[in-house]
Amino acid sequence: MSNLPDDYKPPDPYNLPTGPLDTSTSSYGFSHTMIRIKDPHVSLDFYTRILGMTLVRIMPMAAGKFTNYFLCYPQSEVPDTDNHDGLMQWLWQQQGILELCHNWGTELPSSGFEGYKSGNEPEHKGFGHICVFVDDLHKACDRFTKLGVQFKKRPEDGQMKHIAFILDPDRYWIEIIQKSAGDKEHAIP
Repeated sequence: MSNLPDDYKPPDPYNLPTGPLDTSTSSYGFSHTMIRIKDPHVSLDFYTRILGMTLVRIMPMAAGKFTNYFLCYPQSEVPDTDNHDGLMQWLWQQQGILELCHNWGTELPSSGFEGYKSGNEPEHKGFGHICVFVDDLHKACDRFTKLGVQFKKRPEDGQMKHIAFILDPDRYWIEIIQKSAGDKEHAIP
């Protein structure tokens, strides 16, 4: 399946940049990732009820015929939504926000829309997954099972016993790791 030359050697991961080298980036932070969703009712239920995220902003864009939903695990108290300026200041200081973009009408059966590509299909490799950490991986997986969540990989599957992958309603992969466990097999010494 691979078209790599027989003598191919990947770059040495220990000789790649680890940054940051430029101190002018010391105040940078990871803000958000946007993924497209087919049905906001189904996706918002999944991310709020199943994964426990908080919906902190809804941004309908009538001109573009889409709505963006911003979710996160708040790192401080969420300001009142009536205080738009305060909410915006707070929101853009949070890290790890998930923006769900719903293009209007994709949820309608009459649209014929079959869904988005997750980025993990062989012919569409690209985007891989988002990751959520939990206090206890096995308890979380038991809960997901009881809630009918579809798994791509359970902790007991394969060689990497410290992670699981679940699928959201649009079949995006979500890695589940235990807090403080991290990627034991790929940590940089």
